[in-house]
Amino acid sequence: MTWSEMQPLLSQACSETFQMVLWSTLIAVAAGLPLGILLVLTDRGGLLQNVVANKVIGQVVNVGRSMPFIILMVALMTFTRWVTGTTIGTTAAIVPLAIGGIPFFARLVETAVREVDGGLVEAVQSMGGNTWTIVRKVLVPEALPSLIASTTTTVIALIGYSAMAGTVGGGGLGDLAVRYGYQRFETELMWITVGILAVVISLIQFAGDFAARSLHGRGGRSGPGPRLRLLKAKETGAADVGKVA
Repeated sequence: MTWSEMQPLLSQACSETFQMVLWSTLIAVAAGLPLGILLVLTDRGGLLQNVVANKVIGQVVNVGRSMPFIILMVALMTFTRWVTGTTIGTTAAIVPLAIGGIPFFARLVETAVREVDGGLVEAVQSMGGNTWTIVRKVLVPEALPSLIASTTTTVIALIGYSAMAGTVGGGGLGDLAVRYGYQRFETELMWITVGILAVVISLIQFAGDFAARSLHGRGGRSGPGPRLRLLKAKETGAADVGKVA
């Protein structure tokens, strides 16, 4: 197969992979972020402590994470057909990709949020901040570098999942590698596909690491002490104003 024959196939496959990974990542982040934060808030000693709810949510997340993706795709075929009207193609592959990515990202979010300095949470609580304020002003901003790194890890995992989705008619680079590289013995095309995936994953990892380091350098967890002192200073200033009044 010549390069002129390979090029349109590779372009279409890259476009399909990009579409699958983009939409599944957006859904996984949108659903996994609040789910991961909820796991922290409902845990013992959390702001919304509810052990039963925490155990139930945690078990659902564990089941979702432990299930191999190829089995998850098969198990979700009925649901996928109900949502998209088909079980084959790029659009259909987004459903199991997103559902598989949600528990994966949720656990990463939980780990990131647990590492936030408890002193900042206590400072905001002492100033009368409610749970939503703590989440919005402390937990998410302080965990942002780790959340960026978690998103990077999730994107890379979904690229791998999308390659598996291609083996069962999902399209993308995985489908191209199997149909042409394996079934039609186009070894050169298969190795080009592998090379494209390696380069894309390396670029995503580099960009994610750079963004996480940049955010960490601007503040993030590198400066919890100064931020905590600032919050306490504001609290003290508010108290002094109250005494004067």
